Formats: sequence, structure tokens, C-alpha cells
Amino acid sequence: MTRLVVQHPLLADTAVNAFTHAVGRAPNRRAASLAVWNDVDIDGPQVSSLGEAHRVDAEIVHPDLALSAFRLAAFDMDSTLITIECVDEIADYAGRKAEVAAITEAAMRGEIADYDESLRRRVALLAGLPEATLERVWEERVRLSPGAEALIKGLKGAGLRLLVVSGGFTFFTERLRSRLGLDWARSNVLEVQDGRLTGRLIGPIVNASRKRLIVEQTCTVLGISPAQTVVVGDGANDLQMMSIAGLSVAYHAKPVVRDETTHAINHCGLDAILNFFER
Repeated sequence: MTRLVVQHPLLADTAVNAFTHAVGRAPNRRAASLAVWNDVDIDGPQVSSLGEAHRVDAEIVHPDLALSAFRLAAFDMDSTLITIECVDEIADYAGRKAEVAAITEAAMRGEIADYDESLRRRVALLAGLPEATLERVWEERVRLSPGAEALIKGLKGAGLRLLVVSGGFTFFTERLRSRLGLDWARSNVLEVQDGRLTGRLIGPIVNASRKRLIVEQTCTVLGISPAQTVVVGDGANDLQMMSIAGLSVAYHAKPVVRDETTHAINHCGLDAILNFFER
């Protein structure tokens, strides 16, 4: 038997009633945005169909799933912990946002085979921008995703260590690490000369395989198995690190990601992840 977790910031009675009819009994309502049925016998396709029909997050989870079974949580940054794609917003100051955003979107959907080259192409379009542009993006455009702070607080309270591993840039991941109190931040380094972006990167690119390697290396440092890791992301370049995790969550993600993760959040904030765990 499993647990059924149904969530939405404005969870409608019609949605709850539809699941109640399918399960055959009323749920536990710990909050207005949440309905939980314990010990249910319902199949995944039916849950998915009802979830899509009522536009709610509906997931079948293991009845004994507990945060205490996990030691590490690893997050993508852009469009996961924060609401924007930083490279797109930087490009806006060069008048190239539409061009860069189109490449970013294709890469996140998994439509570009050579991720490294796609990133180099996007970064090249930033050449000549003042380094101060990065600070403007951080101050004016970077916003935490809904529920990010509550999720981080909950994970810390359960003793998990926290990693942000991003195909974005260290200027932003380091500031995000400090703001949220994360343990580690790993991402790409933009080259700057004479106060301006050169359009080049320094060092190896944090692509899909490197994201996985970083998670594996962090697990080694902690002396844990990847099965004790929660990984959250939204793009195709997150799939490799998600594939080794004990629990993977597609957050407002591309279809290719939702299809290959253990759970998905499409309507709620990040803190909805906490409701997957028995508390």
C-alpha cells in the first residue's frame, strides 16, 4: 500500500472530491493546500490522469518515506531555486535576450546534443558587458522560487547537507549559497578582464555529466550513498544527477525531465516537496 499526496496552493474541493471518489474515502487535510490518503491502492496512470484533469500536483509516495533516510539535497539553480535563467537576463543587457533564451530553452528541453557548445555560444554573446551587469542582475532580477526558504529550513532541520550545482555562474551560486545558508556551490566561472566579460568561461563546464560527478564526489566526502540524496531540478542537464538519487523531483520542469524522475511539482512551490515525507 502507498500514500497519495495531492497539493495545490488553492486546492479546490472539486479536485479533492475526485480523488476521494477514486480512493473510496476522505483524506487527511493537514492544510488547505494539501490532501493525503494513507494506505491506498490506486495506480499511477489514474493518479496522473486525475492530477492533469484538475491541474493539481498528485503523487504516489512510499508510505514510510522519511527525511531521516537522506543526508544530502542537491539543487539546480536557474528556474529551480531561483525563478530566472541568469544567462538570459545578463544577455538582456546586451540586447540579445531572445536569441540566448531560445538556445537556453532548447538545451533545457534536451534538444541540443552538445550542451557545452550551446553554453559557449550563449556566453560569447555576453562579451563586452561590464562586470557590474552581474550585480544588476542579482539585485534587480534574481528572485527565490516560491517555497525555497521553507524547503531549505525543513531540510536543514532534518540534518541534511545542501548543495547547489548549476550550469549557471559562480557569481550567482556563491551569493545564493550565502543567502540560503547552503553548504556547497558549484558552477561555471565567467572570465572577466579589465572589468568586462570576455565571452569566455574558465575551467571545465558544469554540464550534465559533471553535475552527476559533483553529486557523487559530495556523497564520497559525506561517506554516504547517492541513494541517500534528494536531487531537484528542471532541465535535461539535471537528468544524470537525478538518475543516481534516492529521490528526484522535477520542479516546474520540461516534459523530458518529468518523465524520468520519481516525483514532480508542477503547480506548488518548492516547499511542497516536504509533504512527500511522512511527518
